Amino acid sequence: MIYYDYQSIEKKWQKHWLDTKMFKTRTDKFHPKYYVLDMFPYPSAAGLHVGHVEGYTATDIVARYKRMQGYNVLSPMGWDAFGLPAEQYALATGKDPKTFTYQNIKNFKRQIIEMGKSVDWDRELATADPEYYRWTQWIFKKLYERGLAVLKDVEVNWCEGLGTVLANDEIEIVNGQMVSERGHFPVVKKPMRQWVLRITEYADRLLNDLDLVEWPENLKEMQRNWIGKSSGAMIDFELANSDRKFTVFTTRPDTLYGVTYCVLSPEHPLVLEITTEDELEEVKSYIQKTKAKSDLDRISDKVKTGVFTGAFAKHPITNKLVPIWIGDYVLPQYGTGAVMAVPAHDERDYEFAMKYGLEIIEVIKGGTEGAYEGDGIHHNSGILDGLNNEEAKAKMIEYLENRKIGYAHHTYKLRDWVFSRQRYWGEPFPVLYDKDGNIRLVPDDELPLTLPYLEVFKPSGTGESPLAHATEWLYLTIDGKEYKRDTNTMPQLAGSSWYYIGYLLKNHLGYLPFDSKEAKEVLDLFLPVDLYVGGTEHAVGHLLYSRFWHKVFYDLGLVSCKEPFMKLVNQGMILGSDHSKMSKSKGNTVSPDDIFLSHGADALRVYEMFMGPIEAEKPWSNEGLDGAKRFLDRVWRMFDFEVMNENVKELEVIYHQTVKKVTDDYEKLAFNTAISQMMIFVNEVYKVQKIGKEQARGLLKLLNPIAPHVTEELNQTILNSHEELVYSEWPKYDEKFLIETEVELVVQVNGKLRARIQIKRDLPEAEVKEIALSHENVIKHTEGFQIAKVIVIPNKIVNIVVK
Repeated sequence: MIYYDYQSIEKKWQKHWLDTKMFKTRTDKFHPKYYVLDMFPYPSAAGLHVGHVEGYTATDIVARYKRMQGYNVLSPMGWDAFGLPAEQYALATGKDPKTFTYQNIKNFKRQIIEMGKSVDWDRELATADPEYYRWTQWIFKKLYERGLAVLKDVEVNWCEGLGTVLANDEIEIVNGQMVSERGHFPVVKKPMRQWVLRITEYADRLLNDLDLVEWPENLKEMQRNWIGKSSGAMIDFELANSDRKFTVFTTRPDTLYGVTYCVLSPEHPLVLEITTEDELEEVKSYIQKTKAKSDLDRISDKVKTGVFTGAFAKHPITNKLVPIWIGDYVLPQYGTGAVMAVPAHDERDYEFAMKYGLEIIEVIKGGTEGAYEGDGIHHNSGILDGLNNEEAKAKMIEYLENRKIGYAHHTYKLRDWVFSRQRYWGEPFPVLYDKDGNIRLVPDDELPLTLPYLEVFKPSGTGESPLAHATEWLYLTIDGKEYKRDTNTMPQLAGSSWYYIGYLLKNHLGYLPFDSKEAKEVLDLFLPVDLYVGGTEHAVGHLLYSRFWHKVFYDLGLVSCKEPFMKLVNQGMILGSDHSKMSKSKGNTVSPDDIFLSHGADALRVYEMFMGPIEAEKPWSNEGLDGAKRFLDRVWRMFDFEVMNENVKELEVIYHQTVKKVTDDYEKLAFNTAISQMMIFVNEVYKVQKIGKEQARGLLKLLNPIAPHVTEELNQTILNSHEELVYSEWPKYDEKFLIETEVELVVQVNGKLRARIQIKRDLPEAEVKEIALSHENVIKHTEGFQIAKVIVIPNKIVNIVVK
């Protein structure tokens, strides 16, 4: 056989698949559908890395496997094209973000084609395509019309150096101060008028519907914790010498008698109003320091800090005066931004009280030093004395509600989604403002509202985005009335919150209208996504926001399923050969392009799937890559052996075992063990030096989803098959060959292992005893002893008891 020229073979099949649109998905109601989805990439200048290839290969294996099982498979690809990284690159280089973003897309697409991924390219999209973001803008209008998009003055992470608001995951902490992830510019908390999406309206549904999906439990738990539902009570505290009051939320209303002080967040609107003159300077200084700290930093600081305001509140039941402090560990957005402190029964309150010498009153018998947080009998608690925790909670809530000073309440850690960004490279908002600030929506027939071309991308310096420079675009007159467009743009997460639907609306002619009957039929056919593969870094960002938008679509009658993604798998990170994260600075990155040249795409795919379980972290190894290439070389040379018309009997058992094992493993996404089994089969072929044509084609089918190029080539040129593997029928196994003809017999003497012997299955007991007793090592450990008993467990164990 000629040398396995992987480069020309791979190019040949890639061109064939593209030219014939081999992977085009049809609206086919007669075959079961299977929608397999990758978390689409941000097209950076660096191109694909081997971590992308890992996830994309896994989904491609499933897509190819399901096609061969008769499914109508949808496997699309697109680009998360808007966002801050492109804008920062534009600022640094003076290049237009659109130009280089689409250049990067072209490179990414080339690499995905060269890795052999089976994509329906007619459905390709980019979030920066005006035809796509027309519908992102339309969705925003729907959110606004339902009262889910509102303008609010909110505290945001403002970065002066970047001239924009940053999300929490775009911030790092350096020396206790917030800085931008890009450029390490200082970040401070600042109130700004922003578009906010009211995701909190869906908190309970986002929580409860996690039970409907097959996701990793740790990821579900991350979302549950992020949503953070707490049950308890709202309680009013009146200010001393004033008719003003503030409300606290507590999960422990049963400990109300133990309150000895209150703590407000530094941002609480009452703080500067109630602070006494003597304390004002210190309070203002503390507020300023808080603005430079992230929320995570504030709540995770081991040492809690605070400042006394000089003001007091009246205890709701006893009327005793309790001091009011501010502390940065109290966040303005959680609960009410105010807490009642019970130092005897809350560890954080206890540490704070000990640090500042505040009173501690025990109201639950715990008998421990420090704060007792467990269940117990209440005392020093008036109407609650003698009750345990749950009884006391119920009675206290009833008491508060009767006196109209409190009520039962649920609260959430989840915050509404700040949706405005002060940058250029994003979707413009489809809204207009008159001189009084009244809002007018851009009509549907005028969408998309396209992004104007700008020569200068520098931040405006006023808190507005660079669009403030686009004066011709910014101002317009309608029916003699002056209007101004919004200078902010949407966040990068806007376009990625519905792209899985965008693929379904997209075809070679454009997009089906989202609200059309045709769109509904297609969405009902393909949704929900059957398998979604991507990294855990999107657990509480993209995945949460996509679920929120999907539930809005459900309420609008646009989709018929409650959740967008049924099964979710997080692929593990591929580490450098030094076991650390790959990065350019460490010089341990690996380019897929280099491997396409040196080993071929099939070898890369086999190697990455053989490294270990898809979910695990795995270090790169050039030796392992060489091993994958050697395996494919062995498969290629295997066809130098005689290929017989009839099946080779010596291979029948291992062949059918291999079909069953690989099928089961593909269902479980256990690709590494599937490859191991195929290696075992190939080794057996080398032993007998021949293979049946049906067995050979069966192996090629099993291997095809992982190594599609070499298998198609062997199928066409060596087996002379006119039917390509891609849509051929998946191999079936015969149960009769799965019964092992031989078993391993374990022989013990007085319970200790003395031999392992291969014997024929279901031998008569007398014959089994004879074989066991005649084994050399068994004779050695029974000689000179009296054999008292021989116990036989058929096909498994012989236990010889000697005296």
